[in-house]
Amino acid sequence: MNSQLDQTDINILKILQKDASQSNEAIASKVNKSIATVHARVKRLKESGFIKRVVAVLDNRKIDRSQIAFSQVHLKSHSKECLKEFKEEVAKFEEVMECFQMTGTFDFILRIATKNMDDYNLFYNEKLATLSSVSTIQTSFVMSEIKSDTAYPL
Repeated sequence: MNSQLDQTDINILKILQKDASQSNEAIASKVNKSIATVHARVKRLKESGFIKRVVAVLDNRKIDRSQIAFSQVHLKSHSKECLKEFKEEVAKFEEVMECFQMTGTFDFILRIATKNMDDYNLFYNEKLATLSSVSTIQTSFVMSEIKSDTAYPL
């Protein structure tokens, strides 16, 4: 664990990962510290980058984004220009929820959320496959979600 964090910081982070809407008062009672101490620690954890942002995790089915796909992308080349173009363009696509540069048999993996197969097909044909840096795209579709967690073990 990072030497900048003590056990109180770790406990605060564990609590916030599970439910970031909790008040400083509620967190303070769980970690046996004052509200002011918790407030200062949370502020420090944000400023030092341990907490990147605070968000609401939505149910993709309730917002009509139930078609989840993972696309493995091979690029035509690994030149600086080709990589830069792909990263900049894919970051603009609202359908792309996550993009990771990978080692192994493909260059990138994307998690894509669309309304349905027709919307995925539209995204594929009009956005992803039009990128000049892309050589090959192989996509798998999620049949069911077994586990989805945003909390890291600390």
